[in-house]
Amino acid sequence: MPTPSIMFQGTGSDVGKSLLVAGLARALKRRGLTPAPFKPQNMSNNAAVTAEGGEIGRAQALQARACGLPASSDMNPILLKPQTDMGSQIIVQGKVYGAARARDYYGLKPKLLPKILESFARLSETADILLVEGAGSPAEINLRAGDIANMGFAEAADVPVILVADIDRGGVIASLVGTHAVLEPEERARVNGFLINKFRGDKTLFEDGIREIENRTGWRGLGVLPWFSEAYKLPAEDAVALDQGAIGSAGEGNKPIKIAVPRLPRISNFDDLDPLRAEPDVSLQIIPHGEALPGDADLILLPGSKATIADLAAFRAEGWDVDLAAHIRRGGHVLGLCGGYQMLGKRLDDPDGIEGPPGSVEGLGFLDIETVMAGPKTLVEKHAIDVSTGKSLRGYEMHIGKTDGPDRDRPMLQMPDGSDGGATSPDGRVAACYMHGLFADDDFRAAYLSRFREGRSETSRYEASVEETLDALAQHMELHCDVSGLLEIAGFRG
Repeated sequence: MPTPSIMFQGTGSDVGKSLLVAGLARALKRRGLTPAPFKPQNMSNNAAVTAEGGEIGRAQALQARACGLPASSDMNPILLKPQTDMGSQIIVQGKVYGAARARDYYGLKPKLLPKILESFARLSETADILLVEGAGSPAEINLRAGDIANMGFAEAADVPVILVADIDRGGVIASLVGTHAVLEPEERARVNGFLINKFRGDKTLFEDGIREIENRTGWRGLGVLPWFSEAYKLPAEDAVALDQGAIGSAGEGNKPIKIAVPRLPRISNFDDLDPLRAEPDVSLQIIPHGEALPGDADLILLPGSKATIADLAAFRAEGWDVDLAAHIRRGGHVLGLCGGYQMLGKRLDDPDGIEGPPGSVEGLGFLDIETVMAGPKTLVEKHAIDVSTGKSLRGYEMHIGKTDGPDRDRPMLQMPDGSDGGATSPDGRVAACYMHGLFADDDFRAAYLSRFREGRSETSRYEASVEETLDALAQHMELHCDVSGLLEIAGFRG
């Protein structure tokens, strides 16, 4: 008998599918079930490393956490990581498959569907119910041929569909009725109901709207979910959250510690910033295109990048290299993570054209190191000891390239396995490493920030906060949508 499953598709992008799946996953876990998340195809540069050394979208890693499961490459078998406006790196079942321009990728999709179904079948053996998330919208009928992310997958795997619509952006009745209008008859029949998300105000005022949608589509309303104000405490999936001010902005107010982060065009793994943003005395500012790096920052943090050489060129084009040099002259601190580590060195070589045309570029030159973009991609969970504080921490590495040079003799991290622990400048004010996720450790984060706190030791409980927020999200789902109805639609008979 097939494992019960249900798929959440959206009337558009960013309607909140990822968050709803995470909340439902935690709600079902609290009911004593073993749910598992699944997203056939995702597009994001915010990725997570799995225990088996693969990578998946950060949203699926959060959903796995909500289920109480370790992240698995089968939970997101196809991950597209944009490298340019026209093309992406393709990750298949956790491993690099290659790269393709958007138009060329459409020809690849039929070859990838068997891999998706293979992962879906394998995952179904471990769970009571599979919670499937679509990508974009099935209303994008111009992309329907060869679809593997929405109705194409739902039909291939025979999974019932729930449509999610965002009322906050307006036009929610039109978005649902319009989606119904453009779907094929067999696709309409596969949709078993709809959820209205991000409602603000008195829900009773929309009861006539629900009836209108039901009458015009024949689909069942399964709930109206109010705006979940605690969502900002959970890792964001897409860099659009940076641009919408959800992660941090210059309007945060006057807090004792100011950390500035340049908004790189291809920023990746930016959930590194979340624990810092959660600190009550930290103003984390994402510096957008066209603005200078602030002269009064305590720390400038250079984040990860999916296209380090291109983002380094963009960094210089903004004049941020001049701002960074002035910051260092004033005695400010600099931290580079992954791509930021590579940028801070004297040179980056890409002899095989991994990121673009083969060639070499000068780095920012604030660390005496050089990087060669070569070798297999490093995807591994890590344990380390921070040299400056002595604190133990855990994180993960996700990068291509090998870095070496004299400043590596002063590593930022001591790695028990002898791998690259990063580098530190002679005066200790510029440091960098390949490890992501290090600030999620409360003790390390408190020790690192103590250099800016003048004796104060306050800190937040980041990991505990994520768990508490997932529990609150689960309660939100139980209160405002028909969870039992969703289980029934999925075919669960418990």
